[in-house]
Amino acid sequence: MVGMKNRERFRRVLEFERVDRLPIIEWAGWWNRTIERWHGEGLPPDLADAFSIRQYLGLDDVQQCWIRALAPGAPSPKGHGAGLISTEDEYRELKRHLYPTKPNFDPRTIERWAEAQQAGDLVVWITLEGFFWFPRTILGIERHLYAFYDQLELLHQINRDLLEYNLRVLEQFCAICVPDFMTIAEDMSYNHGPMVSKPLFDEAIAPYYRELVPRLRDRGIVVFVDTDGDVTGLVPWMQEVGVQGFLPLERMAGVDVAQLRRDYSDLRMIGAFDKTVMHQGEQRLRREFERLLPTMRSGGFVPSVDHQTPPEVSLENYRLYLRLLGEYAQQAAQ
Repeated sequence: MVGMKNRERFRRVLEFERVDRLPIIEWAGWWNRTIERWHGEGLPPDLADAFSIRQYLGLDDVQQCWIRALAPGAPSPKGHGAGLISTEDEYRELKRHLYPTKPNFDPRTIERWAEAQQAGDLVVWITLEGFFWFPRTILGIERHLYAFYDQLELLHQINRDLLEYNLRVLEQFCAICVPDFMTIAEDMSYNHGPMVSKPLFDEAIAPYYRELVPRLRDRGIVVFVDTDGDVTGLVPWMQEVGVQGFLPLERMAGVDVAQLRRDYSDLRMIGAFDKTVMHQGEQRLRREFERLLPTMRSGGFVPSVDHQTPPEVSLENYRLYLRLLGEYAQQAAQ
């Protein structure tokens, strides 16, 4: 297994198979303030995008394409969480700015990714907007939560349209390149668990997962949900509809990956390294890696920062984190 290529290594880990070492990836891009700090600490000033920074720092190559359901030039909410509509009529009017017919990605770029992927050098990942996430985007945070009770049919209209769009763009993307894994953007949990009850999930969200997920898995795409907060209660709901994994598994929200592995032996996981300790020195970093090491050895788990690296972390801190990640990635495979 010595000299295993990037893509094979990543896919084998997600299938609980032996590898030469665990992948060394950063699934999330860095905060702008973090990058600004690093530019003052030796990061070349021409490096600003996540892929080029990953390459410069020696991480394994991963490319993400987030296929958004808002068309280019769509209106923006007036503020965070404000939303764009409040009624069915307003939704029908907004639809001219939604679900674009042309691919919401550059096919020539994806062709280049496909070549690198086929050579074994690149892991390709797509993100689709989920059936909790996207209605919230256009309804706004507060109105969206009330809509589960007051405007349920509007939620179904939005999610039926989103499902049709997601299936269409999946076909468009896969005609060029079949991703190795994908995330469904949801953010439907917080530090005390899911933001909706199981009956509401079953009514307004699960039916659309049951149609989308099989189409993904039939292509060999490993299906993750991206949701912050404590995912513990959400895991069995999502497994019922075919979801295979979760990220980012935030430690400060109480997520315990060792317990998740005991409860769900086949659960795929990415993330889980507590970002709040990254600036606290080698001894503290090692304690965090020791916490994760048994789960790293269990397979199906790619350790990574449990969300974007905060600006308290210097470039020197981050290089130390990467050095230790490489060391423990080797240990986990022994």
